[in-house]
Amino acid sequence: MTSALTKDPSGGSWTAFWGGPHRIYVNEVHLRAHYAEIARDVAALVGRETRVLLDFGCGDALAAPEIAGLGIDVLLYDAAGPVRDRLAKRFTGTPGIRVLAPAEWDALRSGTVDVILVNSVVQYLTREALAGLLPRFRALLSVRGCLVVADVIPPGASLIGDIAALLRPALRHGFLMVALRGLVATYFSDYRRLRSELGLTSYRADEMVALLGRHGFAASRLVKNIGFNRSRMTFVATVAR
Repeated sequence: MTSALTKDPSGGSWTAFWGGPHRIYVNEVHLRAHYAEIARDVAALVGRETRVLLDFGCGDALAAPEIAGLGIDVLLYDAAGPVRDRLAKRFTGTPGIRVLAPAEWDALRSGTVDVILVNSVVQYLTREALAGLLPRFRALLSVRGCLVVADVIPPGASLIGDIAALLRPALRHGFLMVALRGLVATYFSDYRRLRSELGLTSYRADEMVALLGRHGFAASRLVKNIGFNRSRMTFVATVAR
């Protein structure tokens, strides 16, 4: 996530929410199942020529070791300071994984990244903030690089899809009762308040493709979204030549 996330009148923001304690993942099993699914989906997307992957707005990034295990250098960046602190403690000394401070993100050289993953991020960005990031992403990509924008929410999406995305892995991994309690906790949480006050930015598929096109990308939508939420969308974009 970036520092340009939408803020509410009282000074709250999605960055502060994700940097603090929350109950989006109902337990450790849910957290690990979520990132394991992401790791499988991302591994299926990256090619043998991929040497460097940047996970922008990476969150807890539990999928990073599996991606690094493919021989890929994984760069992790999140705008929330507490998230970066957790990542630094978790991955210090882990081969192939580097947690970027803001200054290191700013200092990344053009043409040095093969895959940029932006997963479950754009819904928390204003349209202006995303448009401002796309030229930066384009500059960072190598000649054969690609940008993966995942978990994009289509207009009119309801909480039903989000609930289903939680209950499917809960049934599969045996934490259904914990998941149901987690839904109740989320209903009374800051997440629901922020979602109501700030909203989540949504895009039609053709709208996202057109936006990427205006910033020099050739983009298409994948059949399957990355992760468990089947109601959301993933797009793969390469630099238009």
